[in-house]
Amino acid sequence: MMTWQTQSGKIVDEIFKFLLDEQEIERRNLLEIFAKCNSYIVGLDDNDISKHLENDISQIIRTINISYKIAKSNFIWKKKVEENQKNIGKQLDGVSKAIKKMAKGIENEIETSSKYELQERQITELLKIKGIEIQDISIKKDGRYIIEIYLQDNLGRNKTEDIEKIATQILEEKIVLNEEASIGKKVNLLSDDKYVMAIATEETTKNKSEVSGDSMLSIRLKDGKYLVALSDGMGTGTKAKKSSTQAIKMLENLLLSGFDKNISLELINRAIMNQNEETFATLDIAIIDLYLGNIEFIKSGACPTYIKNDKKIQIIKSNSLPTGMVEANQIETFDKDIKSGDIILMCSDGILDANIEYKNKELWLKYLLEDIETNNTRKIANLVLNEAIDNNFGNIKDDMSVMVCKFMWK
Repeated sequence: MMTWQTQSGKIVDEIFKFLLDEQEIERRNLLEIFAKCNSYIVGLDDNDISKHLENDISQIIRTINISYKIAKSNFIWKKKVEENQKNIGKQLDGVSKAIKKMAKGIENEIETSSKYELQERQITELLKIKGIEIQDISIKKDGRYIIEIYLQDNLGRNKTEDIEKIATQILEEKIVLNEEASIGKKVNLLSDDKYVMAIATEETTKNKSEVSGDSMLSIRLKDGKYLVALSDGMGTGTKAKKSSTQAIKMLENLLLSGFDKNISLELINRAIMNQNEETFATLDIAIIDLYLGNIEFIKSGACPTYIKNDKKIQIIKSNSLPTGMVEANQIETFDKDIKSGDIILMCSDGILDANIEYKNKELWLKYLLEDIETNNTRKIANLVLNEAIDNNFGNIKDDMSVMVCKFMWK
């Protein structure tokens, strides 16, 4: 059983001191720090501890180490460590919040571990009949079912269907393998999505520029949601690419390491600010839940997002400044339920600024999307990019990137 006392500030200080000396923290070190601060994680040395609970503790260790590496790289140690401790401490405060969130989640997991005990036992017994021996199984439900199974042996491809069928039969809901979160003897399954998504991207670089300053990302998170993101580094070329790539990679690493999205964006903003150079990057993010059917849009200085359904166009606009431009970066979020047939388009400002006829730059793209007849994502992305290039008679004055996603009910 885990108890969590309000000692987060002291714990962060102790973690920071340890990292200054050792550069990396391990499981044993973390438990010693918790004990020193009178915050005990009881039962973690029990030989009978479940594999999935142990996995959550390992996730906390990875979170701390990744955050420290990010914090350290931001300052490049140009000043004495003591002079930077306050600033790095601010970043490590995000670690404290992430740890508390994970610890609370583990606490809740232990308290509700018996909720699906019958189903876990039934799945275990049926898998055994199929010749699939398991060490541990965990069933959780947060909107959708998320099932973690630890096998005695590595999973063979021919066994995947058996596991999916048995889990579907017992939980009375279609369950599928989550390949992104399955590795070795660990198998992750979840409730099947109710929507399907098609995604396409197109991009081109500024004339006479060797690299694009824009970066794009599309990954599936451990909870089954999808992260789609576009970052536009200020300016063009190598410097712009560096800032947009840094923002995108940090976002990916932090979210996959268990950080809350708001904490992640705060850390990214502070990281870019602390580089002692004028480096800014927009962040245009969509977190897509194809099971519940909703999208959360997160914008930091990004261009409008367009949502097309037949001839109807909805525009989502942000007034926030790019990441790295101000200390307290204002992040704007928007929510939308998915409708079958919805198409969303995200783009960098090189697309919008290509048209010189409209004072309101966002309108030309709205009118173009209204006239586009196809719902093929690749064709839409291609049409938008080519129209942007043609708007300025083929003179590409800025990097251009387009991401198009389409959603259909299964």
